[in-house]
Amino acid sequence: MTTRRQEQLGEVIAEELSDLIRTRMKDPRIGFATITGVEVSADLRHAKVFVSVLGSPEEQRATLQGLDHAAGFLRHELAQRLNIRYTPEIVFKLDESIERGTRILQLIQEMEAKEQRPSGDGLLERAGAIEGQEFPSEVHAPQRTEPS
Repeated sequence: MTTRRQEQLGEVIAEELSDLIRTRMKDPRIGFATITGVEVSADLRHAKVFVSVLGSPEEQRATLQGLDHAAGFLRHELAQRLNIRYTPEIVFKLDESIERGTRILQLIQEMEAKEQRPSGDGLLERAGAIEGQEFPSEVHAPQRTEPS
C-alpha cells in the first residue's frame, strides 16, 4: 500500500528526472526515453523509475545502460532540486506496458476489420482495385417488365 507522500514524491521525481534527462544528459546512448512512473519505497530511500524507450531492443538496452551509468549524477541533481532529507537511490526499469497496449490495440483493430469485411460479396470492388477502377458497392440487375 502506497501512502500519499510516496505518490507525491514519485510524481515530483518523475517530473524532475524527465527535465534532467531532456536538458542535462548528453549521453548518445540515451534515445527517445519517457518516464512512465516512479515507485518509491515506504522509507523513501529507494525509487524504481519505469522508462519507456522508443526503438529496437538494442536501443532500449543501450538507453537503460546509459541511464544506469548516469544514476549517480541524476541522484545528485535531484538532491539539489528537492528539499528532502534523503534523496532516494534510483533504479531504472524498462516499462513495456505501452508496447503491450499498442499490440493489443492492433489485434483489436484487426479483429474488427475481419468482422466488417464482407464474405464473398466484394469481388467487384477487389477487381476494380486491381485495375484502378471503382465500382458501386451494390450492383442491381435490371428489372424485367412483362408485357401486358
